[in-house]
Amino acid sequence: MNVHVQIKKYAMFLVLLILVVFFSLTTDAFLNPENLFNVARQVSMLGIASVGMTFVLLLGGIDLSIGSMITLVNIVAAWLMVNGKMNPVAACLLALIMSTALGFFNGLVIAKIRIPPLIVTLSMMTILEGLAYIICKGIPIFGFPKTFAFIGQGYIGPIPVPVIIMVVIMLSGAVILNNTYFGRYFYAVGGNAEAAKLSGINVDGIQCLVYALSGLFAGIAGVVMLSRTNSGQALAGKGFEFECLTAVVLGGVSANGGYGRISNVVAGVLIIGVLSNGMVLLNVSQYVQMVTKGSLILLAVGFDCIQRYRNSR
Repeated sequence: MNVHVQIKKYAMFLVLLILVVFFSLTTDAFLNPENLFNVARQVSMLGIASVGMTFVLLLGGIDLSIGSMITLVNIVAAWLMVNGKMNPVAACLLALIMSTALGFFNGLVIAKIRIPPLIVTLSMMTILEGLAYIICKGIPIFGFPKTFAFIGQGYIGPIPVPVIIMVVIMLSGAVILNNTYFGRYFYAVGGNAEAAKLSGINVDGIQCLVYALSGLFAGIAGVVMLSRTNSGQALAGKGFEFECLTAVVLGGVSANGGYGRISNVVAGVLIIGVLSNGMVLLNVSQYVQMVTKGSLILLAVGFDCIQRYRNSR
């Protein structure tokens, strides 16, 4: 295998290892098992939502509505349980159906009307954020059944339930990409949509499917977040789309579409979690953290563009 491909494949795992070693040496609390489980629990929602963002980027698109989708699911599920007196399972299922349908709508508008994904999902981000405020009037919703807390706060053995959900979702994403014809279609459409269409692939249908899956995974992340915080918040998913984008691009998924692996996205998600946790333990300013994360995504996209340029020569 080409040396450059090998480097690109394992570079993020090396970065993750360097970060773990650095924070282990600079703070005593980092390697504490309780802290490591806390890191895993913190990144679980990011990991779940990042699978949907991975699919979208593979198509050469982008989904900026993920954060607002999480917020709306948060508020709708909370409202149904508290004000609608609905069973938690039914409330969560309805909220997930809603997020999947909204994601499908994003894909439909992009595929049929040909509005750029950036504009469609940016508009949807604003719409959904406004809807969440209208429903809750900016006031937190709480008072859920105690059993609902198990999703976000429970354990199976020593492992937090959100981590188990994240692992299941990421494995499902890997299976879809590596072992189904849908996965092959995702790569084909992202690599060259026109060639994919000439090959008989329903490009519009694939776009609708991918954005629907993005909505579904964002919805699952929203349910986990609601259970963990035990309160429906109007700002629950604020900025989450950029966290997802950073993790996915760090994981080597090409911002131009057609290339990426879920296994590397796992590394990207863990890098974000370890970096955030380590900087908090070192009392690094929140604003410095923002600069660091922004710089990371710029470097990751720059690295991808340089690699593509070299390969095309």
